[in-house]
Amino acid sequence: MIYFLTVLTISAVVTYLLTPLVRIIGLRLGVYTPVRARDIHRTIKPRWGGVAMYVGMIVGLGAAAAIPYLNGIFADLTPVRGVFLAMLVILVVGMMDDAWDIHWALKLVGQVGAGVLLVLHDIRLEVMPVGWLGVGDQWVQALLTVFLVVLTINAFNFIDGLDGLAAGVAALGGSAFFIYSYLLTLSINEFDASNLVTLLMAVLVGACLGFLPHNFHPSKILMGDTGAMLLGLVMAAAALAVTSDLGQMSDGFRFRNIPAYMPVLLPLAVTLLPLLDLLLAVVRRTARGDSPFSPDRGHLHHKLIDGGYSHPQAVLLLYLWSFLFAYGAVSFNFLPWWLVSTAMLLSLGGATLLTLGPWLRRRARRVNREHSPPESAA
Repeated sequence: MIYFLTVLTISAVVTYLLTPLVRIIGLRLGVYTPVRARDIHRTIKPRWGGVAMYVGMIVGLGAAAAIPYLNGIFADLTPVRGVFLAMLVILVVGMMDDAWDIHWALKLVGQVGAGVLLVLHDIRLEVMPVGWLGVGDQWVQALLTVFLVVLTINAFNFIDGLDGLAAGVAALGGSAFFIYSYLLTLSINEFDASNLVTLLMAVLVGACLGFLPHNFHPSKILMGDTGAMLLGLVMAAAALAVTSDLGQMSDGFRFRNIPAYMPVLLPLAVTLLPLLDLLLAVVRRTARGDSPFSPDRGHLHHKLIDGGYSHPQAVLLLYLWSFLFAYGAVSFNFLPWWLVSTAMLLSLGGATLLTLGPWLRRRARRVNREHSPPESAA
């Protein structure tokens, strides 16, 4: 564990130190977000924060390659090379979009290309995480892999609308995924915890933690599409790579140490908030005849702000939901299912009341006004 935490720290420090430089470059080159009606921000903010996150992740991966304990991850460089190349494609596409607002179709081509690169480097959906059903046909593997990559990239891209939101949600979900992957690897080999999925989550969480001090409200810089799409790509690559780990598990380990539903529950729990926002956006936009990729002001975070929450309050509330789903799922590995289920129901109920608080208070005030006696004339 200490080696992964070391890599996480390196990624965080590099991202933190590099972000101010990227901010200066973004301002000088005019790469910033204009003030638009759909945005929460009311001042110009530079983009390209994702560039610092990219460098932090790459440096973290390089540091891991120099740690003897993690040599097993780099014994076969094919998947590592695939992740690196896919990240490079997303970096280029993201920087172009942040600088010039390229057409959504071009971004989609880049996202598909990143997914194809993962497939060509043996990162693909090999096992369905429900009952460990094998996906034997390579074309089906490839299509499902590319679909999941594009879906996850856009889910994180859509949720990046408030200061610190995408980075915080990714850090919470990534840390839960990190714990799960680490324990899963130990279930396969108790003497060797080196695993690509665990490493990817370590550098992702580190980059997010290093970026958050610059990005939390009031932010000095935005991660832009570069950062949001990068987070989605790394999360998708990890979720796909973990299916290979499942295929290596013996029947005894498979059901004794890891709950049978965990491989499908955890990735869903980690990405539930971004995926829900993506689904609602697609339904909302197509219902009015617009492109699913056309921007609007109807995301979950917009609803919270419009409902009465302040900018940081809305972000912290969405953090709470992400924490409950991600760590609630991981808790099934350690605690009795009935205890976790009970705690989750109570926690989700409390989070629901907290989320609906402004609307409930306004409704209560309206009801009181309707039932209050009229003032008598003097």
